[in-house]
This record gives sequence, structure tokens and C-alpha cells, in this order.
Amino acid sequence: MSESAEFDVESWERELERNREEKDEFFGSHPHSPIPTEEREDFEGLVYFEPDPEYRVTATVHLTDEDDEDVYRMETSTGGEQRYLKVAELEFELDGETHTLAGYRQEGEERESLFVPFRDKTTGQQTYGAGRYMELEAEGDLADGQEVPIDFNLAYNPFCAFSDAYACPLPPEENWLETTIEAGEKDWD
Repeated sequence: MSESAEFDVESWERELERNREEKDEFFGSHPHSPIPTEEREDFEGLVYFEPDPEYRVTATVHLTDEDDEDVYRMETSTGGEQRYLKVAELEFELDGETHTLAGYRQEGEERESLFVPFRDKTTGQQTYGAGRYMELEAEGDLADGQEVPIDFNLAYNPFCAFSDAYACPLPPEENWLETTIEAGEKDWD
């Protein structure tokens, strides 16, 4: 794990557990929960891998030149498509190997965060078969060569994992990792 000395594992783990408890509360009772109303009474919480700081890595940002931003027509779980711009590539090391994930913004969106959909070797086995998502929250504008943390412990299932009422973008092939990411949400079924 390439982290600075200031990383406090105990605080990180407490914050991660708090985040998971809040999410379970939302999914179990909120009117906007993706879990169908008739199933919420039996909902006992999402299933997660144990928190593992080894899956919190430092990535180097490689920005896409705005003139070269490609529009990706990501297929969705319902057979449609959504349009995204590839904003950056995030290069990181995990288990001694270098990997890259693309970060996107939905076309027309002005958000600072990057949408990072991905698949890995747990997809369809231990995790949702269509892949999982992460949001990379940037503090200000991203800079080329900037180092940012990516925490796979925050990887989550899209709403379509819980209900067919949602159209979720599927991770493009460039974000299919040839490694095992045993972190974040597991398949909930």
C-alpha cells in the first residue's frame, strides 16, 4: 500500500463502518431506497468484505485533454445507453502490479467527482454480476500527475442490483480489471 504516514487506519475503519451503517439505514427505510418496498421489512443490511486498508491505494491522475475527450456510450442494464466523457485515467499499484481505471463524467454534468465503474475477478462470483462503482471526490480541480487515494472498500453496487426499475451504466471493457478486489460491497442476493 502506498500511503502517507498520516493515514490513520483506526479512524479510517471507524469512518467506513459509520458509512456502512448509514447506508444500511437508508436502504432499509428511506422512500428512495432501491430495495423494493415489500422487501424492506426483511432487509438486514448489505453484505460487505471486511475492511482492508490494502485496498486503499494511491493513484496517479492522467488527465484526458479536453479536446480529446471521447464520448463513451455506456450500455445500461436495461439495454439503453448513457453518454459519458472520459476525463482521466487513474494509474495505481495493487498486489505488485500496475493497473489503470478510467474516470468519467456524464456528458453535460459539471460535478467535480469522477464516476469509476469497474469489474474485477470477483464480478459475478462474490460481487454483482454487472460490476461495481466508485466515486472519486476531488478537492478542487484535478491536475495531471496529481496523486489521489482510491478506496476500493467504498466500492458499491449500482441500484439495478436491487431492482429492475433502474437503468445502470455497465463498466466499459477498459475498466475490467484482471485482478481480484475483495473490498467493498458483495452481491446482496
